[in-house]
Amino acid sequence: MAARSVRAVARNTWRALTSMGTALALLFLLALAAIPGALLPQRNLNEAKVAEYIAVHSTIGPWLDRLQAFDVFSSFWFTAIYALLFISLVGCLSPRLLEHFVSLRATPVAAPRNLGRLPKHHLAEVPASSGDVAGLATAVNDRLRGWRRVTRSTDGGVTEISAEKGYLREFGNIVFHFSLLGLLVAIAAGKLFSYEGNVIVIADGGPGFCSASPAAFDSFRAGNTVDGTSLHPICVRVNDFDATYLPSGAAVSFQADIDYQAGDALDADTWQPYLLKVNEPLRVGGDRVYLQGHGYAPTFTVTFPDGQTRTQTLQWRPDDQITFLSSGAMRFDPPGGTYADERERRKNQIAIQGLFAPTGQLDGTLLSSSFPAMNDPAVAIDVYQGDTGLDTGRPQSLFSLDPRMIDQGRLTKATRVNLSAGEDTRLEDGTVVRFDGAKQFVNLQVSHDPAQIWVLVFAMTMMAGLLVSLIVRRRRVWVRLSQGPAGTVNVEIGGLARTDNAGWGDEFERLTARLLAGFESGSEKSGSEEKKADRL
Repeated sequence: MAARSVRAVARNTWRALTSMGTALALLFLLALAAIPGALLPQRNLNEAKVAEYIAVHSTIGPWLDRLQAFDVFSSFWFTAIYALLFISLVGCLSPRLLEHFVSLRATPVAAPRNLGRLPKHHLAEVPASSGDVAGLATAVNDRLRGWRRVTRSTDGGVTEISAEKGYLREFGNIVFHFSLLGLLVAIAAGKLFSYEGNVIVIADGGPGFCSASPAAFDSFRAGNTVDGTSLHPICVRVNDFDATYLPSGAAVSFQADIDYQAGDALDADTWQPYLLKVNEPLRVGGDRVYLQGHGYAPTFTVTFPDGQTRTQTLQWRPDDQITFLSSGAMRFDPPGGTYADERERRKNQIAIQGLFAPTGQLDGTLLSSSFPAMNDPAVAIDVYQGDTGLDTGRPQSLFSLDPRMIDQGRLTKATRVNLSAGEDTRLEDGTVVRFDGAKQFVNLQVSHDPAQIWVLVFAMTMMAGLLVSLIVRRRRVWVRLSQGPAGTVNVEIGGLARTDNAGWGDEFERLTARLLAGFESGSEKSGSEEKKADRL
């Protein structure tokens, strides 16, 4: 008894889970569950933003973190909804597919006993000169081409033709839902096997990068099965970057002249040229290299009191996307031998923090940029001397100095100055800081998603299936022919719209006219006229 009860509960649960209503509810719930992923910062996209959100919202932030609201698309509850939707669709669509295959092999159903009760009905008497019942049935059958039809003969010399069309409607419906299922599988596979890395590369002779390891990227997001040991190696160097602007400063186009190596070219050390543009990625070995953005990397040379120099070119962050006024920081460690004592060396490190303007404009002493192109580069910088924190092992921001080193007095401001390209400033101990100009950098994104083509295929088949299911209409027609009085043949036609009834009346009238065209009718009566006569 207990086993029978368990089987009944399992059977009812399965039926409920695999119903179309449950599938629609889960699809809606999946869309609802994705909303937090759009409203809250996600850890796999920007971990710093997540930490900042938790720090600012100290009460609700930790609770949201426990609920995996900052990892929505890999959370247990989103995965559970996704898996249940997948199971529901499989259980819902598989029986429908089998039923459709059975219906494709089945012959149209026999005519109802009383065709006059159908929504569409037509009755006509055809003179015997137009042919006997068998000949007229052959002619009507030929005019129903495009319909699946079958002719049946009954007792009393009555011939019936059953015809049906619109099987593609259900097929389109099934294609749509199975494509949706395939789309879910493709997206899940993409999450498992895809990866995406972003890297900033200095143009105009910069060192470039090779994507053989996640360490080569500034940020790297990997799928659940990607451990970073089997990345497709690509080497890229940026020869030149060209941006075109309107007089207002609005961007018109971006393109980067790059060289790349992949496959056998890595062993032969041969480079291939490519013009990389926005929305025109480089496609190599299943990877796609996109041009995501650009900016400027100022170059500074620090000459220490003993005459030794350090030169550094480093990207600064564009704070204004119109004028490309940028901010950033640099740290310089004295060359070996400049200071004999290690503590003395730490006390004489140089740090620079400030603003860069590609087309400098001064309002008094305040630097701004009047145009995004590099027409007259200038910087407004604070120069610090002391311990920059390079030896602490503590991670620091690429675009700003560690405020703790400044607050503790270990890093002190030596001067504040505005410099144009080629100008320098001298500190009290004789150290010279020179601004040498700037180079452009590009932000490249390397994406690998083996399921991307399948996402496109299933999206296209979804649209095709939906279009077919909306355009094709299911129709059934029966024609009954029998010997009438005084040498005539009775022709009775009945029609039924199995799906969309809109326009079926006109369609039935056109079909009737085509079936009876060329036959001399003795009398005709439509379904509506017949019902009116019955009432009188």
